Parts: sequence; C-alpha cells; structure tokens
Amino acid sequence: MASVNSITAQGFLPIAKPIRETKPLSLGFSVKCASQKASKNRRNWMVRSVGEEVEVIPVRSSDTTDQQDGGISCIEREEEAESANKVGGFSSNQGRFSFEGGISSASSSLHLEEAKDEEEDFNLFIDRAINATIVLAAGTFAITKLLTIDRDYWHGWTIYEILRYAPLHNWTAYEEALKTNPVLAKMMISGVVYSVGDWIAQCYEGKPLFEFDRARMFRSGFVGFTLHGSLSHYYYHFCEALFPFQDWWVVPAKVLFDQTAWSAVWNSIYYVMLGLLRFESPINIYSELKATFWPLLTAGWKLWPFAHLITYGVVPVEQRLLWVDTVELVWVTILSTYSNEKSEARSSDPSSDTNVKSSPTE
Repeated sequence: MASVNSITAQGFLPIAKPIRETKPLSLGFSVKCASQKASKNRRNWMVRSVGEEVEVIPVRSSDTTDQQDGGISCIEREEEAESANKVGGFSSNQGRFSFEGGISSASSSLHLEEAKDEEEDFNLFIDRAINATIVLAAGTFAITKLLTIDRDYWHGWTIYEILRYAPLHNWTAYEEALKTNPVLAKMMISGVVYSVGDWIAQCYEGKPLFEFDRARMFRSGFVGFTLHGSLSHYYYHFCEALFPFQDWWVVPAKVLFDQTAWSAVWNSIYYVMLGLLRFESPINIYSELKATFWPLLTAGWKLWPFAHLITYGVVPVEQRLLWVDTVELVWVTILSTYSNEKSEARSSDPSSDTNVKSSPTE
C-alpha cells in the first residue's frame, strides 16, 4: 500500500497543480466554478481508491480564488448568487408591484372622487326637484284658492267677471275668518309670510331660486305660525288697552312702545326659537343673541316707525296683522339673515364653537 506522502505528492499535487497553473485569469466566473467542481470530483475519486484506513492530509489550495470570503467555495458563492438573484428579482418585482399599486390606488381614488361628484350632482338635482315641487304646489294651491272663491255661483261668468270679483270676495272671506276664528286666521297668514320671507332672504344671500334650505324655511314658517300670529293678535289688543286715548300723541306713543318693548321681546323670541329648532346649545344661543340684539333693534328703527304710523293711525285693530305681515316680508329677510349667518359660519368653521363658548366669560 502506498504511503500517504507518496499519494499526496504523486496523486493530489499533480492533479491540483495543473488546475492552478492552467486557470486563466480572464475567464468568467462560470469557467472557474466548473474547473473547481472537476477538481473536487477527482479528489473524491482518488481518496475513495486509497481506502478508508488511510489518513488523508488535506491540501489547502493556494489559489486566491478559493481563499476569498473566508474559504467559501465557488459552489456556495454560486448558490448565494442565485439566492441573491432570487431575492433581487423579488425586490424588483415588489418595487414594480408597489409602483403598479400606486398607480392603481391613484386611479381608484380618482374614480372615487368622480363617483362622489356624480353623487353630489344627483343629490343637488333631487333637492332642486323637491324644492321646485314645493314652490309650484304651494303657488298653484294659493292661486287656485284665490281664483275659485266664487266657484259655487260663477256659472255663466266670463273671465273678466271672475277676475273682477275675486279680490273683493276674498277680502270678505278673510273678514269672515277673522270673526269666526281670528287667532287661527292670523297664524296661517304669519306662517306663510315667515316662510316666504325666509325664502326671499336665502335668495338675497345668493342662493339660486330652487336651491334654498328647506329646513331653514320651514323653521322660520313654524315660528311665524305658532308664535307670531297668536302673540301679535293679543299684543295689538293689549296695546289698545294700554293707550285707550284719542289724542294726537297716542300714535307716536304706540310706535315708541312697539319699537322698544315689543320689538325687543319679539326679536329675542324669534332668535331663541330658531336656535332651539337648530338644536344649538343655550350658551351659543345666548351669546349670539347678545351680539345681535342691539343691531337688530336699531335695524328695525329704519323700517318700522314709518310703517307703524299707518298701523296705529289708519288700520283697524283686527286688520293690523295683515298689514304688518305685508311689511314683514322685508323684515323677515333681515331677521332671518341675522339669525342664520352666524350659525352657517360656525358650521363651516368648527373652531368657532370654542370661541362662542368662551365669549360669555370674557
């Protein structure tokens, strides 16, 4: 049996040495790996031919390629390179997927915005249709009632006769309603006037004709129906009892009392009731009423003293509310604008709630 040294000198080294000497430096990484794989196979075959009892002295190659990376073999490096390629491919794919995902998310957000705009346009169209239906239905009902006052006995009448007698007969029907149920008749008139007045106020603020806030208009009409008509009925009778004289100074005294005591009371009632119907807190209602009380009162002095010279000087007590409600179409526009402008500003600016809550303590 050959010795270990002779096997090493004659077997291993002549095989390993040509591999080192013939390895061209200019070949690529795959050629070097192939030569190392062949060298490894030859070494294994020679060791198996000697036998298991022979102790083989491992020969460390002096090739700098084998000694790179702490003795890591080319096969292991190739496996690591393949793994890195796989990881790199996954990373690049992941980056590509992220890029495509960003494009798809941007596209989906754009579609959501378009869908939201379409939904808003559809809701606006529905609101316009509902408002137009309400206005046309109410207007048709009112005109029909006014023109058909004589429908029971207008057979054979011409259009001219119907239009000629309709105003007079409507006035007669109104006077009959004042005799039978005066409070309800005045409540109905005030409810209609305060609804229409708020609609005029919204159009004056810049809203299109059929894009008014229905809830706001109904709130104003509700306050006019439930409170203004009934309270005004009793107030005008109270004012006559308070000044039962026929002297020249009675009319100016009534105007002065109306534009101080009664205007202050009614403006406050209207403002507080609208705030409660909007479900605002008592602190907000009080602070806004405090801020608008004097401007509202002085604004009324520019309109009502001249109108009330007719109210208390010419119009009988039972018909005063009808005349006043005619002027109220202008006044409710002012009242509704003052009452709603701060509420709408606060709803558009959430930080204003804090300012309103802190203002009474300042």
